[in-house]
Amino acid sequence: MSGSTLKLIKQLREMTGAGMLDCKNALNETDGDLKNAVQALREAGLSKAAKKAGNVASEGLITILVADDFAKATMTEVNAQTDFVAKNANFIELTKDITSHVQNSTCKNSEELKETTINGQNFVEFLNEKISTIGENIVARKMATIEVKDGVVNGYVHANGKVGVILAAKCQDDAKEKTIKLLKNLSMHASAMKPSVISFEDLDAKFIEDETRAIKAEIQAQNDELKRLSKPLKKIPEFVSMSQITSEVLQKAKQNMQDELKKQGKPEKIWDKIIPGQVQRFIEDNTQLDQRMALLSQAYVMNDKLSVKEAIKEVDASIELVEYVRFELGEGIEKKEEDFAAEVAKQMAK
Repeated sequence: MSGSTLKLIKQLREMTGAGMLDCKNALNETDGDLKNAVQALREAGLSKAAKKAGNVASEGLITILVADDFAKATMTEVNAQTDFVAKNANFIELTKDITSHVQNSTCKNSEELKETTINGQNFVEFLNEKISTIGENIVARKMATIEVKDGVVNGYVHANGKVGVILAAKCQDDAKEKTIKLLKNLSMHASAMKPSVISFEDLDAKFIEDETRAIKAEIQAQNDELKRLSKPLKKIPEFVSMSQITSEVLQKAKQNMQDELKKQGKPEKIWDKIIPGQVQRFIEDNTQLDQRMALLSQAYVMNDKLSVKEAIKEVDASIELVEYVRFELGEGIEKKEEDFAAEVAKQMAK
C-alpha cells in the first residue's frame, strides 16, 4: 500500500469517522476519488443505519444546555445500545450538538425533531450518518426546554450522565444570582431524591387515595416483622399528604393534643410551648407521600433539618419554583431479554 493511499485513507477516516477497511474499500470502488468515496460511505452508512434501527438503545447520555443568561435550559436523553459507546468522544459531541439543536429549533419531542434541519441536512439523515459512523443504533428519545420570564433556570447532570434535572424559578431581579446557585443545588437534590412533582398540590387525588392504602399496608407489614422481633411498632398514619389535612383535621388533632396534656396534668400555661412541636410532628407523620414525591416537602439533602421549602425561604422569600423536569436514562425502555440457549441453537442451525 503506497504512502499516498494511506494518506487518502487517513483523510477519509477523519472526514467520515468510518473504519479503516471501509475507507480502503470505498476508495477502491471509486478509483481513489475522495468526494465519491465519502458519498459511497454515506450511502453504505444509511444502509447500516437501517439494519441497526431495530436494536434496543437503552444506554446513552443525558445532556443539559443552559443559556448564558439563565433564562432558558434544554435537556435531552440520547440513547445508544452500549455504555461503551456512550463514553465515546464522537457520541458525547453528538449529544451536545443535538441538545443545542433542540434548544434552537424549539422542538418538543422526537417526532418534531425528525422534521427539522440540522447543518443544512434533514435530521433523520444526519442521525443515520452518525449511526453508521459510531456503529450502533442511536435514538434522540426525550427532550425538554424550560424558558422563564421574571426569573432564572438552571440544571444539573450527574457525573455518569444517567440522571439530569432542570428547574425554573421566578424571583426578584436582585435575587437572580443567588437563585441560580440555589437551583443548581436543588437540581442535585432532585437527581438523588427523585421527586415527581414540585408541590403536594400537584399530586393527583386518585393517586393519593391509592397511595394512602399502600403506605398503610406497607407500615403494617413492617410492624408485623417488628412484632416478631419484639421491637417497638411504627405508628400507622391516618393520612399521607398535606392535601388531606384540612383545617378541621388539624383542629381536631390540636384538641386531642390538649386533651392528652390535660390528662397528663401539664399546666395549661405551657401548652403553647408544647403543642406547636406536636403539630409539626403530626404533619410529618401524616405527609409521608409528600416527603417521597413532592420536592418542596422533602428534607433538604444539604441541611436535613430544613425542608426544601424552608431552605428556599432562607435564601430569598421571593423565590418560587415554577417548573421541574427530571430525566433518568433508559426509564421506560423495555430491554430485550436474550435467550442464550436459543441464540446458540440458532447459530448452530446456520
